[in-house]
Amino acid sequence: MIDVIKKTLLAGVGAAVITKDKIESALGDFVRQGKVSSAEARAMAEKIAEDGRREFETLSHELGEKLRDSFAGIDHRAQQRLDALEARVAALERSAAQAASAAADKIEPAAGD
Repeated sequence: MIDVIKKTLLAGVGAAVITKDKIESALGDFVRQGKVSSAEARAMAEKIAEDGRREFETLSHELGEKLRDSFAGIDHRAQQRLDALEARVAALERSAAQAASAAADKIEPAAGD
């Protein structure tokens, strides 16, 4: 599961790099065509970058919460299984102790004769 998450995040980073290059290229084309000034292109690039950072932080936070919730559920289920196994072991130990005690009671009177 961790590998899938890592690959997904790396793919997202790769997409962000490609997107950044495409944005810079497109804004450069707009400047060359005279559609926007260099200052406007820089302002657009900063706004796009800020929006991207904000979106990344939001998604990172949400992913972190979901992972914590998922692992908490796993921990809870694992603890439940461990508790159930401990209860079974305790029951088997009581049963074995009772059987040993019953066997000892049967042996003692015969030894006393």
